[in-house]
Amino acid sequence: MKNFKWEGVMPAITTQFDENHQLDLKTFQKNLDAQIEAGVHGIILGGTLGEASTITAEERGLLLETTLSKTKGRIPVIMNIAEQATKEAVRLAEQAEAEGASGLMLLPPMRYKATDAETVEYFSSVATSTSLPIMIYNNPVDYKIEVTLDMFEQLSKFKNINAVKESTRDTTNVTRMINRFGDRFSILCGVDTIALECLMMGATGWVAGLVDAFPEETVAIYAYCKAGEWEKAREVFRWFLPLLELDISPQLVQNIKLCEVATGLGTGHVRPPRLPLRGKAHQDVQDILESALKTRPTHLDYKKYL
Repeated sequence: MKNFKWEGVMPAITTQFDENHQLDLKTFQKNLDAQIEAGVHGIILGGTLGEASTITAEERGLLLETTLSKTKGRIPVIMNIAEQATKEAVRLAEQAEAEGASGLMLLPPMRYKATDAETVEYFSSVATSTSLPIMIYNNPVDYKIEVTLDMFEQLSKFKNINAVKESTRDTTNVTRMINRFGDRFSILCGVDTIALECLMMGATGWVAGLVDAFPEETVAIYAYCKAGEWEKAREVFRWFLPLLELDISPQLVQNIKLCEVATGLGTGHVRPPRLPLRGKAHQDVQDILESALKTRPTHLDYKKYL
């Protein structure tokens, strides 16, 4: 499924583990079912929320196989690539294509702070190694490398680089991209707390985190925005914001997995070196959850807009 549109809600889906830190594919599939039923537009595997740094190559392949079997070609399945070496990034891109992935989410080189020229060359090498559509992940806050507009200008010659996960946390960057490139690059918001603003300014989609625990509410916001039902979108977003702020934390994986437990969509287990939240950190999340669940929106009518 390569001819898809980079649009809509695409969960950066969590990887489910059991108490022994082994893959729990049954719970993983339960979460997938909830995402599909809610109406998400794609699935992204092996990102930060997927605990990519702790899963093996074999596990990545198994997660992709399981997701493809579950989605049955109805929505695209995107594989994340976050590597230190260009050679390994190229190998993983080729492997993902061979194994049936629909597209790639591509981060700049990890650990080494590459120059602009080195980053462009890295992206170029991956783009020429595969025919898969590629979404560049632009997150200078966490990864210390900004993909500038001038860099996107150089990358625009590659037809399969056609989207950006916009995570600069500067909502005006959506307008800058559109002013410079028109619709050449699809723009997906990558920061939960500013998704409504980004969609209002012309973003085509949302790579979401709290969707893993609250799929219907997330898709509802997107659907209402696209339908111009701004008051409906604002109402859900205002309720959602305290939860969405759990996504902009170094412990976002633990935070979101606690939310999944509360909504019956996850085991809550993380793989070391991550550890479960304890003490005040755990209680703070529980307090936010308790308050949110008491006032959780009901009777969302967003599906008529999908």
